[in-house]
Amino acid sequence: MAIPKVLLYYAFAPIPDPEAIRLWQRDLCESLGLRGRILVSKHGLNGTVGGDLDAVKMYRKKTREYPAFRDIDFKWSEGTGLDENGMSLDFPRLSVKVRDEIVSFGAPDDVTVDENGVVDGGVHLKPAELHKLLEEKGDEVVFFDGRNAWEARIGRFKNAIIPDVTTSHDFIREIESGKYDEIKDKPVVTYCTGGIRCELLSAMMKKRGFKDIYQIDGGIVRYGEAFGNDGYWEGSLAIFDGREVMDFAPGAKVLSTCDGCGAPTNLLANCTDPACRKRLLCCENCESVSCAEHAKVDA
Repeated sequence: MAIPKVLLYYAFAPIPDPEAIRLWQRDLCESLGLRGRILVSKHGLNGTVGGDLDAVKMYRKKTREYPAFRDIDFKWSEGTGLDENGMSLDFPRLSVKVRDEIVSFGAPDDVTVDENGVVDGGVHLKPAELHKLLEEKGDEVVFFDGRNAWEARIGRFKNAIIPDVTTSHDFIREIESGKYDEIKDKPVVTYCTGGIRCELLSAMMKKRGFKDIYQIDGGIVRYGEAFGNDGYWEGSLAIFDGREVMDFAPGAKVLSTCDGCGAPTNLLANCTDPACRKRLLCCENCESVSCAEHAKVDA
């Protein structure tokens, strides 16, 4: 019986020929019937792919055969299903591209990458190590969300700082704004979905005077796998495939409300204007929602 699975992963390592890696990854995925999105740059690989369990296992095995990718931490999750051709329903197609950055902070030369990963980034904390830090330093510890602000509407760490960012491009402006100068000497724990954004963000923050920076190893995904609804994480996780939202255990707290009617919900939707890229919350009873700007136009 076919079993749909999704892999989330990244690797930071110097890549001498990103185009060669792109072609290899594209051919590998096509041969295995996988869909998803993969970005390659001179700094590494960032991807999420979905398909049948056996195909996904083979993809993991073959990708790890490349020396720079042998230690990739592949994060598994359940897929929605497979179509009649055995292709993942969670992705519309396969996309493999070369970019200047594998996360678009708009600063490809702001960090250095060597064979061990990002140079001078935050200290990696396993989920249990995070709890130990919180036991030792208590309220001194500051959670700093490394995602887009809309992602935090449905899930976040308790009492986390949620930067005012629409995309990763906004982060450098935000951390240089002076808003967070009072936490530069505090223990700051950055977090994001799978860990990749915080690899870069933590290094950028250290470069700008934040002295005691940490990151959750494996991101929210690994923390949620370890503690479900019983730790410091609250709510649901926004993800970038057809599933859109993921919970780590039944009964996850609903943190926000529908932008249409105000009912509690964790369901995401796009603004009704096709040209608008704003992500909103829309409950099951509302067919669609518009952002404030386009709601005025519609009215």
